[in-house]
Amino acid sequence: MSTPHEHEKVLVLDFGSQTSQLIARRVRDLSVYCELVPCNIAYDKVLEERPKGLILSGGPDSVYREGAPEMDPRLATSLGVPILGICYGMQLMGKVLGGRVAGGEGREFGRADLQVIGETPLFKGLPPKQQVWMSHGDAVEEPPGGFVVTGRTEKTPCAAMADPHRGFYAIQFHPEVAHTIFGRDILRNFLFEICRCRGDWQVTSLAEELISRIREQVGRGQVVLGISGGVDSTVAAALIHRAIGERLHPIFVDTGLLRKGEGDQVERALKQDLGIPVTRVDATEEFLAALLGVEEPEEKRRRIGRVFVEVFQREASRLGKVDFLAQGTLYPDVIESTSFSGPSAVIKTHHNVGGLPSSMRLKLVEPLRELFKDEVRRLGAALGVPSGLLGRHPFPGPG
Repeated sequence: MSTPHEHEKVLVLDFGSQTSQLIARRVRDLSVYCELVPCNIAYDKVLEERPKGLILSGGPDSVYREGAPEMDPRLATSLGVPILGICYGMQLMGKVLGGRVAGGEGREFGRADLQVIGETPLFKGLPPKQQVWMSHGDAVEEPPGGFVVTGRTEKTPCAAMADPHRGFYAIQFHPEVAHTIFGRDILRNFLFEICRCRGDWQVTSLAEELISRIREQVGRGQVVLGISGGVDSTVAAALIHRAIGERLHPIFVDTGLLRKGEGDQVERALKQDLGIPVTRVDATEEFLAALLGVEEPEEKRRRIGRVFVEVFQREASRLGKVDFLAQGTLYPDVIESTSFSGPSAVIKTHHNVGGLPSSMRLKLVEPLRELFKDEVRRLGAALGVPSGLLGRHPFPGPG
């Protein structure tokens, strides 16, 4: 993990929930920098990161299943920062801290009415009864010592619990999804009332920091960038060009698979609007020949990726000595390769130039690797990338 700034940080430990990324996005939307990390992250690594707080995500497992995801117990007993456990995260807190977790008798899925009990900073300013979204089998039957029950639903007597003295809070429902009406407010209360965050992180103020980092990494080197016509590689081109000027060599591989006129739009945006001297390569015939008679989608993706690499490598070899390869890798790509459960089963082989052969031996420049897609769009707007290009609906190469 590396942050492009010295701002405060919250870590989300990923226990396999489908909405783990969404938790991190919700936190960032509240102007607090957040990273999603594997649940088995080393205690010493967390110490180095000096987070203002931890959020434990949900997950599909039972805490009692053999091989179920766990965390270093010292994160709860020794780290000394506030923790918010969500769903599986709540059950794991219950288990780690000495409470009792019951099996699936109290299974709940869907909307539920939460009744808040007493006063707690997590529900500060919120109504005593509120709609939440449940998705669980196990539940905390008896909270650990020091905890009090702070919320219940019809089927779950302990739907929220808190140990304010240690800054530990846990909820059985999902605040990150829209069906939990006051979910954003609950996360805000955790960040600002409990973790005492300042909330001074904005993606639009990130441009100058990223530009400085690119200059430091690249030095006087030459950088080649493959552009596919998508938002990610276009914003990466704008950012790197702002940093190193003519030492960036963008190659726009026109696959012939974009919408009608879209290739012209991309070229015009780069050359005229952003002043980036892109080389456009019309490889339509090569791509269509490779796809002739192919119907299976993943085989199409594989062939598109292979031809993209061949065309890009051929054009890059004409540049002479190049030191760096730039890619528009985004944070979800990074997350998928570091999840506790291992990388995704299928990688999008046509993603920018993600399949380049090792023979190119170039060092990677990935300035967007800490950003989500919506953040890349906001960064692109700050860099002057035309809104028509940033806001269009993505059209995948294999479409």
